[in-house]
Amino acid sequence: MRVLANDGIDAAGKLILESAGFTVITDKIAQADLSSQIGDFDVLIVRSATKVNAEVINASNLKLIARAGVGLDNIDMKAAGEKNIPVVNTPNASSRSVAELVFAHLFSLSRFLHKANREMPQNGIDGFKEMKKIYSEGFELMGKKIGIIGFGRIGQEVAKMAIGLGMEVLVYDYKQREFDLVIALNKAYQSNNFQVTIKGQTLETVLSQSDCITVHTPGSAEVIGAAEISKMKQGSVLINCARGGVVNEQALAAALQSGQISCAGVDVFENEPPTNDLMLSQSNCSLSPHIGASTKEAQERVGIELAEKISGFFK
Repeated sequence: MRVLANDGIDAAGKLILESAGFTVITDKIAQADLSSQIGDFDVLIVRSATKVNAEVINASNLKLIARAGVGLDNIDMKAAGEKNIPVVNTPNASSRSVAELVFAHLFSLSRFLHKANREMPQNGIDGFKEMKKIYSEGFELMGKKIGIIGFGRIGQEVAKMAIGLGMEVLVYDYKQREFDLVIALNKAYQSNNFQVTIKGQTLETVLSQSDCITVHTPGSAEVIGAAEISKMKQGSVLINCARGGVVNEQALAAALQSGQISCAGVDVFENEPPTNDLMLSQSNCSLSPHIGASTKEAQERVGIELAEKISGFFK
């Protein structure tokens, strides 16, 4: 069995597959050439960079498609279904990493680190006192309300961390269901794990009452546009570590400039790499290049989980 890991695979996962008798190819095939070369492989592993469209699927002899991550929006599920090609993903492995990046952006924004880090190399000596005065107007996260739109695995990880920081959690759920969260502490404190029940709220409640809002919906359909931003608290914070297109970039830029949104954390973009500097030029943005799931620990978990699913499928 030949496996093409077109966007790479962690060494631990690669080793598991090779030990099970698979030949794993990690040389990147360009998107334009993928449909002409995919016929040589039985399994295709991708992350978000490779687009597994109908052309690629129809040209293939694939027995399995594996997505290293949560979302499946870069895979044509209809075309895969028509060829009876199963698709698997790793919904659990990167949740913690994405949630931690949400708070990396929140901490950066709350203490102006996104600005201070840029300015210190130039003005940290002569302008130290002035910078100290300007950047001493930050805020604490404790006691703030965080709104979570999309309450799957990642949203729930965000909620657990927020509770640990003393934040009040508001969750959008159109059915206004109740969610039981088990707050699992590290190994040294596991005997003190506890459970919290959170009741879902309407979208309008979450938008209007939250100090910070973070989006974790599946897919790339727009969730936050101008209409939703207008319902948010004046001066609130918006975080998008989900998918490009979930937050309308034009509407977000306008809100940042008007002060309707005081600052934003953005890890994902409508086009990657961005085709313009609309978001990059916003001084009140904390920015990162789509690295939510890209920690060493997450990639190792992803590689192992995928390898085990692929091996199990063929067994």
